[in-house]
Amino acid sequence: MDHRILARLRCPVCAEPLAETTAGTARALRCPRRHSFDVARQGYVNLLAGRAPHTGDSAEMVAARADFLAAGHYDPVAAALAAATVRALDRVRAVGPPARFAPTDVRSADAGPYPLVVDAGAGTGWYLAAVLAALPDAVGLALDVAKPALRRAARAHPRAAAALADTWQRLPLADRSAAVLLNVFAPRNGAEFHRVLDPAGALLVVTPAGDHLAELVDALDLLRVDPAKADRVAGSLSGQFTEESAAEHRARLELSRTEVATLVGMGPSAWHADPARLAERIAALPEPVPVTLAVRLTVHRPR
Repeated sequence: MDHRILARLRCPVCAEPLAETTAGTARALRCPRRHSFDVARQGYVNLLAGRAPHTGDSAEMVAARADFLAAGHYDPVAAALAAATVRALDRVRAVGPPARFAPTDVRSADAGPYPLVVDAGAGTGWYLAAVLAALPDAVGLALDVAKPALRRAARAHPRAAAALADTWQRLPLADRSAAVLLNVFAPRNGAEFHRVLDPAGALLVVTPAGDHLAELVDALDLLRVDPAKADRVAGSLSGQFTEESAAEHRARLELSRTEVATLVGMGPSAWHADPARLAERIAALPEPVPVTLAVRLTVHRPR
């Protein structure tokens, strides 16, 4: 693991720094109190303190997401996120080189003049990889509870690492160790996001707008976007963050029926829809299928 990422990780049991150990072909991260966390052969490290209350997305959902994102349909979202991250880091740098960026012992959180971008609920790490591609001096950490997703996230970008972690619990990171936090279609833990984020940093949240995938919602009877989604996001973060900006990003997609099936399979409706009935409805759609991509990107600053 890149020492710049390792330096900012913390033991999920005691919050002590972690160091990498090797015994034969087995690798692990261990703290001074000898709590040890295995590095899977696929490259991600398990930083759960105990069992996770859920296992996240299934292997089928992760595979569908990887295929759909690789086809470029959500490139506008990734581009907007990358541009917003670049702007956010410009502000971090404008604050000046505080003590946290001093070139000190790499075992500490203050491990050098580089920004750490953390994607909480990263899935396959696709969005994190797009952000890192726009930031040549940054490193990234993908956090997720789904092992199938982390197997892909660990290979998403040369400057990224991946860790199994439940974002509802204490995050395995040092205080004020992240310059930017990404949260894309994922749960939000406002208190922990605030703890690990640099005071000059930013939290970037992507959520579906009201008419996101509206054509499929109506035709296939999928889960609808909560009309109060924006208010709920703001409410979940209001105690720790101030919303600095909000913007909608929209695009018109022209999808095949196969792509529609992949899109549905990667999202929350995959847990609820009857597969046979869903397949019938998709088969009845005229091709190409027009679909609205509509998301809301909000930038939040720590209070």
